[in-house]
Amino acid sequence: MKLSCLQDNLAKGLGIAGRAVPSRTTMPILGNVLLATDHGQLKLAATNMELSIVCWVGARVETEGEITVPARNFIDLVNSLPPDQVDLSLDESTLTLKLSCASVQASFRGISADEFPLVPEVDENNGFSIEAAELNKGLAQVTFAASTDDSHPVLTGVLAEFEGQTMTLAAADGFRLSLRDIPLVEPVPTAFSVIIPARALSELMRITSGLEGPVLLSTTRPHNQILFQMPNTVLNSQLIDGNFPDVRRIIPPSHKTRVVIGREELLQACKRAAIFARDVANIVTLHVEEGELTVRADSAEAGQGLTRLMASVEGVGLEIAFNVRFLIDVLSALDTPQIALELNSATNPGIIKAVGDDAFIHVVMPMHLGHR
Repeated sequence: MKLSCLQDNLAKGLGIAGRAVPSRTTMPILGNVLLATDHGQLKLAATNMELSIVCWVGARVETEGEITVPARNFIDLVNSLPPDQVDLSLDESTLTLKLSCASVQASFRGISADEFPLVPEVDENNGFSIEAAELNKGLAQVTFAASTDDSHPVLTGVLAEFEGQTMTLAAADGFRLSLRDIPLVEPVPTAFSVIIPARALSELMRITSGLEGPVLLSTTRPHNQILFQMPNTVLNSQLIDGNFPDVRRIIPPSHKTRVVIGREELLQACKRAAIFARDVANIVTLHVEEGELTVRADSAEAGQGLTRLMASVEGVGLEIAFNVRFLIDVLSALDTPQIALELNSATNPGIIKAVGDDAFIHVVMPMHLGHR
């Protein structure tokens, strides 16, 4: 293998593919990144056996070949190089990859690419498309609500339901639920659902940030892996086996109080309250009365923080407590000027909606208010 490419392009490609390299592994090959020539381009690939990312970089290829090299060392060196041409050549007899860029020369002892796990390829005849911007927005509004507790594997994933011309994403951790409908470019022939690891979707969100055009989705048969194809990048993830909770049963069918308020104003009020809520399990109290919403946090040690906000209130006044981190998460994920907070009582779940965007709904469980 002998080729040349630009340092900037190589660093960007490694920055994408390298996200799939595990931090710890008992298999040395998984700590390596694959470099291979592919139709006049340099193919970069990494995997942790659950998530795989393949990225293609423009290159001038003189000789075909492939090798895997230690990912961390290779990525760190490439990032440190000057913005110049990078020349790579492989000594197949010693499995040594030689690199030169300007005045820099280095070599890496590799492992044969034959030992690198096979990465499934996208079946373009068996996939469907979704606009990258719509996908990224949906991921940002749902993925954060997935559980990080590996003792409940199903809840560490995001439920993706495909029916007609809509993909519905849902994530829940037992304390909150986030649900988003996303339009597909064309309808799916048969309705189905899968559970995608939230960690994989977090990486997909990074890749699709600022991306334009469609993303091609396809699943392997049976549905045990899902692939996302973007320009010059393919992300492949194992799916989670299990039954996701019936999330729609969690959504209250009605409300007694509806508060419409500026999203940014409420977000900043929650961030201020969070300063005082650190010592009290992140509990903040929302007090609703005519024309006003008060956000308050009380701490015997830190003191009290209180913000009064003008709001449009329909229904009865009430007081309810929430985990302020949960409120900050969802308010930060939304982009509408106003949100609607729908409530029933201090002990029933609250609903947060984006005013003017019926495709999103968020349910958050209240905290115990205690006696005052």
